[in-house]
Amino acid sequence: MTTLQSLRERASARGQSATRPAHTSAEEARRRRRITVTLGILAVLCLAGIIAYLTYDVRGSWDYAMDLRGRQVGSLVVVGAAVGASSLVFQTIAGSRILTPSVMGFDALYLLVQTIVVFFFGGTAFMMMGVGERFLLNTVVLTVFGLLLFRWLFGRNSRNLLVLVLVGIVIGSLFGSLTSLASRVLSPDDFLTLQDVMFASFNTVDGALLWVAAAVCAVGVVALVPLLRYLDVVDLGHDNAVALGAPYHRVVTLTLAVVTVLVAVSTALVGPMLFLGLIVANLARQIIPTHRHTELVLGSMLVGVLCTVGGQFVVGHLMDNGTTLSVVVNLVGGIYFILLLMRTVKL
Repeated sequence: MTTLQSLRERASARGQSATRPAHTSAEEARRRRRITVTLGILAVLCLAGIIAYLTYDVRGSWDYAMDLRGRQVGSLVVVGAAVGASSLVFQTIAGSRILTPSVMGFDALYLLVQTIVVFFFGGTAFMMMGVGERFLLNTVVLTVFGLLLFRWLFGRNSRNLLVLVLVGIVIGSLFGSLTSLASRVLSPDDFLTLQDVMFASFNTVDGALLWVAAAVCAVGVVALVPLLRYLDVVDLGHDNAVALGAPYHRVVTLTLAVVTVLVAVSTALVGPMLFLGLIVANLARQIIPTHRHTELVLGSMLVGVLCTVGGQFVVGHLMDNGTTLSVVVNLVGGIYFILLLMRTVKL
């Protein structure tokens, strides 16, 4: 009797061990289906938002409306996708969900560049500059700044990402103080000219620049694709990533270089959006429960497009341009940042 009971227990144990992988595989399949459905829903919502933005309350000439709104939607899609992808991978590298590329001083440097141009050449000369020249100036300055910062911080033996974050905060504060100082000595007319570029604007985007920015951002996103499988391992931390054989420092350096280009182009195209990346990246991580960056980056890009298109639809069509999208994003993002910070402190 004891022998028979023992055999039954062994058979039962073997059955459990045999069914456990199948059970795990079934759960994994269901999770993958949920993620696929979620990404599909996000894509449908983005498409619906774009169509609604293009066709809502069109009055007068459809050709003129489609040309104007088409450029606006194009800029919203480019900025949303670029900020979504860059913010999510930057958070992975930094190992924190409350950090975005803006903390490195990109937005502050953008405002400082505009202030310096107005300060030395005047508001009239600034307005006489073509949009192409201003876009090129901002893109080059922001890209060079980011690359030099990364080379300085990651070219040494110590590559502590906390140092990167702290240096970014200090540089951002320095740029902000210089911008405030220079703007205080401007004439009233020059100051009003400067105020027009202090906030992100999607209303007057040059079509040629939009194509250039879209092409650069597309190349940047494509360049991220081969790095995503390594970022799955980098997300485990430096020691674990190195132990698993991942080229940690090379992946971090290349990823930050791509992030620099994406942030520089999107900021130069429409202006600063301080908390957009924080909102988009964290919403994507909550909506898509996975650590696979192939799905997370795609989801973050879709969430970014949905936030920019949907937010501009509300601001432009429903609120009749009573405010700007960047003001709403900064208000919501500031509150969201405080909540995330309080949650992190509790943890």
